[in-house]
Amino acid sequence: MANKFDLDAYLSRIDYAGPRTPTYETLAGILAGHVARIPFEIFDVLLRRPIRLDPEGLHAKLVAARRGGHCVEHATLMYNALHAIGFHPVRHSSRVVFFKPRHESVREHMFLSVTVDGATYVVDPGFGPFACPHPIPLDGTPVPSGAPTHRLAHEGTDWVLYLLRPGSETRGWISKMEEEYPVDFEMMHYYLVSHPNSFYTHNLVASAVTKEGRVNITNQDVNFIRDGVVQPTQLSDRKALRLLVTEHFGFDLPELEMMKVDGVPGWL
Repeated sequence: MANKFDLDAYLSRIDYAGPRTPTYETLAGILAGHVARIPFEIFDVLLRRPIRLDPEGLHAKLVAARRGGHCVEHATLMYNALHAIGFHPVRHSSRVVFFKPRHESVREHMFLSVTVDGATYVVDPGFGPFACPHPIPLDGTPVPSGAPTHRLAHEGTDWVLYLLRPGSETRGWISKMEEEYPVDFEMMHYYLVSHPNSFYTHNLVASAVTKEGRVNITNQDVNFIRDGVVQPTQLSDRKALRLLVTEHFGFDLPELEMMKVDGVPGWL
């Protein structure tokens, strides 16, 4: 895997020029760069295009073409990068419970854990608008980055990721934190991109960091977040989507003007 992975190109893609030693500072720098530079988007799912998870396929899409991807693409790409540097990342899955209860949520999210100097951290670059740009301590302390945004809690046999907002905490995902393997995520990926019950096969979801904050897209709804303030708007048509993606996601995809989205009336 390390021989096939182009570490130089990946680090250039995320504008990381720091040390390449397996330290906490390196881990934090790579995660911050990845979250800031590689967006979350599922356009290829809606365009009915095959999505590859091998190192060459991920490089071609997320690095060379400067595209984004869903959680399995993000976490697999980062796994390859961390492994190439000398870390020993571990793959995990979780049930996302932000939108629906646990018993209705399949294991559809991939993230990593990394142990550095005896301390273990969760690294979760593919959680879309909820992605934490900092390693999350497994010991339950909030992310030490100014106003805390995430923390992990060990509840019974579960690990729970909490999203922290002023005066509130919301469960983001629940996991057993057992180690899982590429074959497990091939199955997860197949569900995400093809199953009729997958949210991704019927709806447009995309999120990117911008110079002012972040932009989140769900079908025709767009939220610009600037200085912590949400500014909602709507896409008038698919041409407006293409223009927004070109401006804020860092690539142009002409096919968006013809993309079919079941969740948007008139985009069929």
